[in-house]
Amino acid sequence: MRSSYVTLHVALIGAIALALMSTIAGANMYKGYEIPTYSVQQADGPFEVRLYEPHLVAEVAKGGSRNQAASSGFRTLAKFIFGGNSADESIAMTAPVSQIPGKNGWLVRFAMPSQYDMEALPKPMDDTVRIVEVPGDRQATIQFSGRWNSAKLREKEQALRAWMAERGLTAAGSVRYYFYDDPFTMPWNRRNEVAIAVN
Repeated sequence: MRSSYVTLHVALIGAIALALMSTIAGANMYKGYEIPTYSVQQADGPFEVRLYEPHLVAEVAKGGSRNQAASSGFRTLAKFIFGGNSADESIAMTAPVSQIPGKNGWLVRFAMPSQYDMEALPKPMDDTVRIVEVPGDRQATIQFSGRWNSAKLREKEQALRAWMAERGLTAAGSVRYYFYDDPFTMPWNRRNEVAIAVN
């Protein structure tokens, strides 16, 4: 009887582990962090055209310079995912941190883990944080390493727009910036991207 119980217990643990491994393998990951799911339609060196699936984000609008908005926005969103929510629950960190220019400043976004839908996700205690479902879209991107300075971002945006023009890709939204690594990561190990939605 005990032998059968142990065999069943081991089999159950194995099944759970396999399910967890399958879930992780099925998610897009970067250095152990989940990233929004996308498929690559075109690849050309640092350039890609990606088809993104719909996903949830937590976002906050911040004024000031890009650097000021990025720093302030990160702190506000970090409070939300580290327990400043209706469930007093920690939400897994994802990548990248996104920054999008707006009318009166910047939108800073964290993607939410794919395990959540709008109903299951804890609600922010800070009413400046919004939960938004981002529709699936097609984006042209350019990836680069190094520091996140504004001059480099403008340079990469110009290169991306030139590459898009060569391929007849029309912009369908404003530029957005994706930062995958923390400021303590060595510059040559960082993954940064400039992206533009395209038709």
